[in-house]
Amino acid sequence: MAICISCGRESAGDFAFCPYCGAQLAEAQPARELRKTVTVLFCDVAGSTSLGESVDPEALRALLQRYFERIRGIVERHGGTVEKFVGDAVMAVFGVPVLHEDDALRAVRAASEILEALPELGVEARIGVNTGEVVTGTEERLATGDAVNVAARLEKAAASNTALLGEDTARLVRGAADLEPVPPLELKGKADAVPAYRLVAVHDEAEPRRLDMPMVGRERELRGLREAFGRALHDRSCQLFTVLGSAGVGKSRLAAEFLARVEALVVRGRCLSYGQEITYGPVIEIVKQLGTSPPEGAAGVPIRSLLGETDAATSAEEIAWAFRKLLEQEARERPLVCVIDDIHWGAETLLDLVEHVADLSRDAPILVLCLARPDLLDRRPGWGGGKWNATTVLLEPLDALESDQLLDALGSVEGTLRQRIAAAAEGNPLFLEEMVALVRESPTGDVTIPPTIQALLAARLDQLEPGERSVLERGAVEGRVFHRSAVEALDGAEPQLNARLVALVRKELVRPEPTHVPDDEAFRFRHVLIRDAAYEALPKSVRAGLHQRYADWLEKHRSDLGDADEIVGHHLEQAARYKQELGNPDPELAARAGERIAAAGRRALWRGDNLAAYALLERAAKLLRPTRLDVGLELDLASVQPTPHQAIAIADAAVERAAAEGDEAGQAVARVVATYQRLFAGQAGVDELEDVARAALPLLERVGDHAGLVHVWSALGFGVANMRGRYAEWEQAAEEALRHSRLAGQRPTHLFNLEVTLIVGPTPADEALEKLAAAAPDVPNANAQLCRAHLLAMLGRFDEAWPSAREASDRLRELDAGPPWGIGEFPLAEIAALEGDYAAAVAYLGSFCDFLEEHGQLALLSSFAPLLGRYLCALGRFDEAEAQARRGRELGEEHDVHAQGLSRQVQARVDSHRGRHAEAEAGAREAVSLLGQTDALYFQGAALWDLGEVVLASGRGDEARAFYGDALHAYERKLNLAAAAQVRARIEAVPEVTLPG
Repeated sequence: MAICISCGRESAGDFAFCPYCGAQLAEAQPARELRKTVTVLFCDVAGSTSLGESVDPEALRALLQRYFERIRGIVERHGGTVEKFVGDAVMAVFGVPVLHEDDALRAVRAASEILEALPELGVEARIGVNTGEVVTGTEERLATGDAVNVAARLEKAAASNTALLGEDTARLVRGAADLEPVPPLELKGKADAVPAYRLVAVHDEAEPRRLDMPMVGRERELRGLREAFGRALHDRSCQLFTVLGSAGVGKSRLAAEFLARVEALVVRGRCLSYGQEITYGPVIEIVKQLGTSPPEGAAGVPIRSLLGETDAATSAEEIAWAFRKLLEQEARERPLVCVIDDIHWGAETLLDLVEHVADLSRDAPILVLCLARPDLLDRRPGWGGGKWNATTVLLEPLDALESDQLLDALGSVEGTLRQRIAAAAEGNPLFLEEMVALVRESPTGDVTIPPTIQALLAARLDQLEPGERSVLERGAVEGRVFHRSAVEALDGAEPQLNARLVALVRKELVRPEPTHVPDDEAFRFRHVLIRDAAYEALPKSVRAGLHQRYADWLEKHRSDLGDADEIVGHHLEQAARYKQELGNPDPELAARAGERIAAAGRRALWRGDNLAAYALLERAAKLLRPTRLDVGLELDLASVQPTPHQAIAIADAAVERAAAEGDEAGQAVARVVATYQRLFAGQAGVDELEDVARAALPLLERVGDHAGLVHVWSALGFGVANMRGRYAEWEQAAEEALRHSRLAGQRPTHLFNLEVTLIVGPTPADEALEKLAAAAPDVPNANAQLCRAHLLAMLGRFDEAWPSAREASDRLRELDAGPPWGIGEFPLAEIAALEGDYAAAVAYLGSFCDFLEEHGQLALLSSFAPLLGRYLCALGRFDEAEAQARRGRELGEEHDVHAQGLSRQVQARVDSHRGRHAEAEAGAREAVSLLGQTDALYFQGAALWDLGEVVLASGRGDEARAFYGDALHAYERKLNLAAAAQVRARIEAVPEVTLPG
C-alpha cells in the first residue's frame, strides 16, 4: 500500500498520483522500521456501559458511527493518522507516516477540538496525549513503545470530558496552550509516579519562534501599554493605545510581548493594503473571533447585517453603535483587548468607528490597541489627540547598544561582518533578524549586505527552493494572511504543499494563523515587507493571471466573505490593470471588476458611508466607461459628490453619452438628476425640475428602470413637493421612491423623508402609524422610532410615546447622528409641548437649536428657532421669543413658507403682548395665509391657534372662538388629539362677553 509523502494518507490501488492531494506517489517500498518521536492520542467514550443500557442498539450504533467519523475527521485535519478503533476507543498517532515539527501541538489542538465536539455528538469521553520515542513501520501497527502505553494510561486516568497530557507533550506545547498540573499519577506498569497536566485551553495563535528571545529595548513603551490596560481595568473604561512606527521597527514584537502576559480576551482584526474601501473587514474578523451571539434587540440587527445573516438595512452609525455594544457586552464578562493591525490602511469610516468606541464606551474594561505606520497622522492629524483615554507612542530605531544586544541574542555573526550588518540596519530589528537568517542559510557564511530591507528580503527569497518560493508567491497574491486552499487553487500542481508550508514556517518567513474557514489552514507572513518582496518579484503577466484565478476561486468557494464584492473586485481590477499596462487589455475582465466594485460602492452608499462609496463608485466608473455606459452607476456617483457643481458635471456627461447611444430612458433620468442638482446650486427652478421629472416617469416605467425611478421620485418629493409645502404629494413620492428602491434590490437605511411627511402632512396620525410600520418593519432606525413616538403623542398615548422617544434619542446621541433630526431633542420637545409641558419643550428645543447652530445647519435653524420662540411665548418669555422670530426671518429663504410663517406667528404673539394689536393681527393673518398654501395640517392648526390668541388679546372673544374652532378642525383632521384637547380647553376658557382690550 502506497503512502503519500505529501499528505501522509494511504492509497489502496495502483495509483501514480495520490487520490487525496494529487501529489506524485513514490514507488511502494517495503516497510522500514524506524525509531521516531511521535505524539499519541487515545480517546475513549466515558460511561459506555450505562449508555448501552439506556439506548436502543440501532440508535447506539448510529451514535458511535457519528462519533468515530467526527474523531477521524478532526485527527486527519490536524495531520494525524487514526491507527485503530477498539470498542469505543480511538488511537491516533501524529508523526506517522509524515513527521511535522509541531506534531505535539497538532495532537493537543485535535484533543481540544474533540472535547468541543462532544456535546454535539451526545457522548462523554476521556483523552490522553503523550509524546515519546516509538518504533514505526512494523507490519501490525503504526507505532509501538512505552509512549503508546502511557498515552493509554493517561486516558484511563482522565476525568470525563477532559484531556490529560504527559510531561514531554506539555513541554512542547507550553506557550501555545494553558495547562493545569495534576498530582503525579500512579500508572500501571510504571515504577514511579508520572507527571501529568490537564488541558485547559489552546491558544488560537502560537507565538512566532523569535518571540521566545528577550525583547530588546522598548521598556518605556511596554510600560505605557501595561499602564493603559491597568487604567482600563481600574476605571472600567475604554483606552485607545496606538503604536506608530516604520516597517520593521518592531510594532508587532511590542504588541506580542504585551499580549503574551495580559490576562484578557484578545481579539484581532487587520486592515488590508487595499482596504480603504473594504471598510468593515477588521470588524467582521473581530466579531467572528468573539464567537458570541449579537446583542438582543436593535443592536443585534447591524451586526447580523454586517455578517450577511440578514437583509435588513443598516447604516455606518448603527454599525459603530452596535459593535460598541457588542464589545461592552463581552468586556463586562472579562477584560477585552482589541488589536487592529495596519490601521493606517483602514477606511475613514473604520477610523470613525474606532474613535466612536474609544469615546463612548462605558463601564467595560476595553483596550483598543492599534498598530500603524506614521502616515496615519497624515490622514488623521488629530488621531487620539485631546482624548483623556488615548495614548500614542512612536517607536524609534534601536540605538547602537540595543542593536548589539539583539545581534547577541540572534547569534551566528561576529567580527567585521557583524559591524557591517549593524551599520546597514540603522537600528531596524527586522533588517537585523533577516540579515542573520541570510548569513545562516549562506553556504559560505559570508554574504553581500544589501543596501535596503527590501533588497535584503529579495536576497533572502532567492535562497529558497523553487517550490517553496512558488508557494510563498502565491500566498502573497491573497495578502499578508493567506490560506492553504488558496495556494492550492493557484498552484494545484505543487506536489508537496504541506512540506513547503512547514519549511516556510521553520525558516520563519510565515507563521500559522487562526482561521474561521472550515477545513482550511491560514498563514501570516512574518512581516508585510516579506509579503511585498515575494509579490513584487512576480512578473506583471503572472500577477494578472494569479489575481484572476484567485478571484474566480473566491467566487466559487468563499461564500463566507462578508465583503466579497470589495475583495473579488479588487483582484479582478488588479488583473485588468496589469493586462492594460502590458498592452493586452481585457474589456470583459474590466467590466467584471467594475460590476463587483460598483456593487460594493452601492452598499456603502445605502449605509451612508459616502467616503467609501465615492472611492468605490469612481473606481467602478473608470473600469466601465471605456466599454459601456452605466447610467445608474454614474448617477449614484453624482449623488456622493461633495458639491452640486461636481454632481452636475457627472450627470450632464451621462446625459450627453446616453443621447449619443440612443438611450432615451437613461438620458431622461440623467437630466432629472442634473436639474435636481441645479436646483440646489441656484441654477434651476422648481417648475423646471417638475417638468423634467414628470416627462421621465413614463419612459422609465416602460423599461422597468426601478433604480432610475428612485432618482425621479426623490426629486419630485424633496425637490418639488417639499419646496411647495405639498406634504401629501411628498408622502406619495417618498412611498414610490421606497417601493422602487426595494424593487431595484436596494437596501437604503432611510425612508426618503417619509417620516417628515407623516408628521406634518394631512395623513391622520393613526393611519400615519400604520404607514410607518409598513414602510420600516425591519429597519432599526432611531429616526423612524422617534417619528412613531411623535405620532403616539398626537394620539394622546404618552405612556407609550415617552419611553420609545427617550430610547431613540439616547441612541441618536450615542450615534452622534447629525441633522435633520440631530440628537433627538426636537421630537422630545414636540411631545412635551403636546402634553402641555412647555418648560420641558423649551429645554429640549433650545438644546437642539444650539446643536444646529454649532454644526452650521442654518437653513434648518430658520425653522426651529421660531418654533422655540412659540414655546417661549407660552411661558410668557416674550423678549427671548422675539429674538428667535428674528433669527427665523433672517436665516429663512423667502420661499420657505414654514420658516416665514412661524416667524410671523411668534412676532404677532410678541406684538400682541406689547399692546400692538393691529400689527399683531396683520402678522398672524399673514402666517395663516402663508401656511394655508400648504397642506401641513400640523402647522396650519398652530397658526390658527396663534391667530385666535392674538384676536382674543384684542378683546374679540367671539372671533377668537371661531379661529380656535378652525384650529380644532385642522387638528381633528390630523387626528392630533393632544393638540385638539389643548385648543378645546382654550375655547372653554374664553368668556361669553369680552370687553374691548
